[in-house]
Amino acid sequence: MPTTHRSEVPFTPRHILVGAGDHAEIAARIAAVRPDLQVRGGMHTALTSDDLAWADTYVGFKPPRSADAMGNVRWVHCTGAGVDAWLGTSQLGRATLDPSILLTRTNESFGPAIAEWALARVFAFQQRLRALDAAQRATTWAPLEYARLAGTRALVVGTGDIGRAVARAFAALGVVVTGVSLRGASDEPAFTRVFPVDRLAEFVGDAEWIMLAVPNTQASRHLFSRAVMAKCRGAVLLNAGRGAVVEESALPEALDNGWLSGAALDVFESEPLSADSPLWHDGRVMISPHISGPTTAQGAASGFLDCLAALDRGEIPKWQVDRLVGY
Repeated sequence: MPTTHRSEVPFTPRHILVGAGDHAEIAARIAAVRPDLQVRGGMHTALTSDDLAWADTYVGFKPPRSADAMGNVRWVHCTGAGVDAWLGTSQLGRATLDPSILLTRTNESFGPAIAEWALARVFAFQQRLRALDAAQRATTWAPLEYARLAGTRALVVGTGDIGRAVARAFAALGVVVTGVSLRGASDEPAFTRVFPVDRLAEFVGDAEWIMLAVPNTQASRHLFSRAVMAKCRGAVLLNAGRGAVVEESALPEALDNGWLSGAALDVFESEPLSADSPLWHDGRVMISPHISGPTTAQGAASGFLDCLAALDRGEIPKWQVDRLVGY
């Protein structure tokens, strides 16, 4: 990785500011392991410029809203898998983080949770649970036919921690899984084959399930574009990566034209999803409010402490973000 985009001088953190809903538990876990540190916190929406002037380290998924700059903070540890809030590529953040500030990310694995999220929605579509629920509410005995999930084909875009977990979960149920990655390769045996991302449009037409598991970067923005949607043949789209990866405005057209038969969306270009979005009222769409891969207090603290141990050894943490690629 180019050194010009990496912090080269480790330092010794002492004042740790946690910005999160479960800040008290995260702070307590950090303090239990490192009583030599001063740790305090609050909701990221409630933190002030005085808090950031006190801190040399900030732990949180989102930047504090009330401060225009990061004060004396020299290290930001992101507690989520995606760091777009810190790189100015997401509406969660205001601007690109100063390059002099060390940026690391959690080592917590969100793959298992997101794989369960994906399977729940695949089964809901495949077994027509919405139609059965409507019949039950109408006290109507309405037998419905549905096909087995085994033997269907999934295309997983992104072969990192999340994509590999999704592939394993699908393959365990007899789904044939193809992967798409930057390199066009993966050592995960659940993938029957893996293609480079620039060939995405060639293979979406073969899939019944298309799972997006990539971060929001300059390279991935609108990767699943209207043009790619038009190559699909009735697939169900599942997105638990980032909303900006999908050209969201084209989804209603894709559904109406049969390019997609349905969509399960956990992330959106703007969050929360606007109340006037047509996606809310489309029976072919399942919406969840960015909950597919929740950060745990244990995971947030553990990831921070892992990076801190590296700094204590005078090393750059393994989980430092490469700002050129966005993760």
